Amino acid sequence: MASTSADPVVVVLQLTGANDYLNTVIPYTNPLYRDNRPNVGVPEDKVLPIDDTLAFHPNMGPVKRLWDEGKVAIIHGIGYANSPRSHFRSMDIWHTCEPDRVGTEGWAGRVIRDLDPKGENVLKGVNFGQGLPRAMVVRGVPVTSVSDLEAYGVLTGVPAISGEQEKARVLERFARMYAPAIGTGSVMDYLGHTGQDVLKGVDILKTAPQQYASTVQYADTPVAKNLRNVAQVYLANLGTQLFYTAHGSFDTHFNQVPMHNKLWIDVSTALENFFDDLRAHDAGDNLIMVLFTEFGRRVHDNGTGTDHGAGGVAFVIGNRVKGGMYSEYPSLRPADLQQGDLAPNYDFRGFYSTVVQKWLGLDPVPIVGGHFEQLDFIS
Repeated sequence: MASTSADPVVVVLQLTGANDYLNTVIPYTNPLYRDNRPNVGVPEDKVLPIDDTLAFHPNMGPVKRLWDEGKVAIIHGIGYANSPRSHFRSMDIWHTCEPDRVGTEGWAGRVIRDLDPKGENVLKGVNFGQGLPRAMVVRGVPVTSVSDLEAYGVLTGVPAISGEQEKARVLERFARMYAPAIGTGSVMDYLGHTGQDVLKGVDILKTAPQQYASTVQYADTPVAKNLRNVAQVYLANLGTQLFYTAHGSFDTHFNQVPMHNKLWIDVSTALENFFDDLRAHDAGDNLIMVLFTEFGRRVHDNGTGTDHGAGGVAFVIGNRVKGGMYSEYPSLRPADLQQGDLAPNYDFRGFYSTVVQKWLGLDPVPIVGGHFEQLDFIS
């Protein structure tokens, strides 16, 4: 069943590699920030002030403009207890909502299943990027994953999908793409249940660029390309309600200052391009974008960078977002740190719950695995 343009849409932008919270939303007037960041701290005269205590990174100008328009919610101190400080395990927890065991189903896949329980729209969930995020993997739930919309992603070089031999070849490409998220032992079983639907989805997606025209010139970066792909499919009204893409790596153990500067130039510019595109098309009232990362980074720098931490920051952006700050910025006092890290004070599953219930209108309990505090960032 295709969705209408009024159906709620979520775009997830995953900041892979652990974005540095302290240098993204900066406690620029706190002397403890200066004490702990002698080498990678952002100078006070360079920040973009939010108020008299917090500021955006200097390369987040487009985000600051959206903030000034009341379209950005900042979720402070997000995370979960006993952070493993491992990229793989932490991202797995965010993807499955299973902090105490290894989960087998992704939260976004559960959302797609609930939005379309009969599987009538094979494009209900679409990922842009290499591979398939574990968040979208649920047995029997078709998810179309495309690396390059203009080139038909994994179908590059395949002029048409016809004949069993050709379908088998294309599904083999999907198997290589999906194996990291699903596991090599299960991938063909998974594709056996969803493969034909996925092929249909990619075939339909080929029509999106043909329907799209825009005066907005997107930056020549991977994240901007992926968000342009999202815009093309969203504006084609193909019924997709959950888009997923990722950018990184934000793993700034060394040489952080130039790396983090470039990362936020690329992300902020892509966000500006995307929301300008929606505005130019008089669209976007039914869309929110969610940005998250697997954890923050250590409070004290290591000389040229920062190591894996715990508490982090997430963002929600959109026309119907109640802009503002939610939860509390964790304390930088040494006695309040956890192994040298900001202590998480808001469970990420409450964040998901808010999006799932208040925006998508679904029951969040089976999706996130329980009842968690929701926030008020949806208007």
